[in-house]
Amino acid sequence: MKLAFFDDFKLGVVSDDKVVDVSDAVADIPHLGPQDVIRGVIERFDTLKDKLAGAAARGQSKPVAQVKFRPPLPRPENIICMAVNYMEDGTLPEPAPINAFMKSPSSVIGDGDTMVLPDMAASIFEGEAEIAVVIGKRASHVKAADAMSYVFGYTNFIDGSARGVVPPTNVFYQMKSRDTFAPIGPYIVTADEIKDPHKLQVKLTNNGVVYQNFNTDDMAHKIPRCIEWVTSIHTLEPGDILATGTNHRGLNPFMDGDKIELTCEGCGTLHITVRDDHKRSWARITRLAHKQSGAEGVHTKQTGGKYAPAK
Repeated sequence: MKLAFFDDFKLGVVSDDKVVDVSDAVADIPHLGPQDVIRGVIERFDTLKDKLAGAAARGQSKPVAQVKFRPPLPRPENIICMAVNYMEDGTLPEPAPINAFMKSPSSVIGDGDTMVLPDMAASIFEGEAEIAVVIGKRASHVKAADAMSYVFGYTNFIDGSARGVVPPTNVFYQMKSRDTFAPIGPYIVTADEIKDPHKLQVKLTNNGVVYQNFNTDDMAHKIPRCIEWVTSIHTLEPGDILATGTNHRGLNPFMDGDKIELTCEGCGTLHITVRDDHKRSWARITRLAHKQSGAEGVHTKQTGGKYAPAK
């Protein structure tokens, strides 16, 4: 099942490019906002699934092109992002030590929304294509062997990043947790619809050009290990997000006016735009191409706009 919020945060079931409002089927879930609704659906899904399917079959559908998708998890308690969690197309000799960071719930935006690049002296702005796990039940000290039973579903996730921030000892918080830096959606796909989350193609395009195109079989620390490790540190709640990391070789600069599309196999396509009021620019080149050119540094240098180096 594909679950979405649309228009004024109506709960919908998506099928064949159409969406049906099923809000009435979950009207008894106590809530102050839409996150409470989707968390209630996740917590009670075993009993609600047939009711939601029936409401979707009976209800009046609308083409998805005629609705405005909202973030399917508008304000999760925890957004955990795995760091350096790919083998970079098998080029790394061994996995990096398992690591992660957190994003603020206020960084979440949805399909059709805009990532806003902040006024700061970052060396580059990038967005990392990822598939994210949606947690299905309270998880604490979970063993890897049991971890997949804690997965409710999956969604597309873009990890917005401001690189080169200072001081270098305070990096992840400044570079990752900015408002609008966690686009997700357009919906949650329940786990039963994804046969193997470790064999999915992930593709990100920027203005129609493919830049990231990799498979989740290149993931270094698989989802069960990630859940085991994160929940050994703190509890995850239903509706929390665990983003699984990216292959960095296709990362490319995000700039003003860019139109980004992310498609994780089976999860639909997430569309966002980028806005930069300071009109910063970089060569339109991936990290891999930059490295192969023999140029200095991890990524291409800023060429114009505010904070550009003096010529």
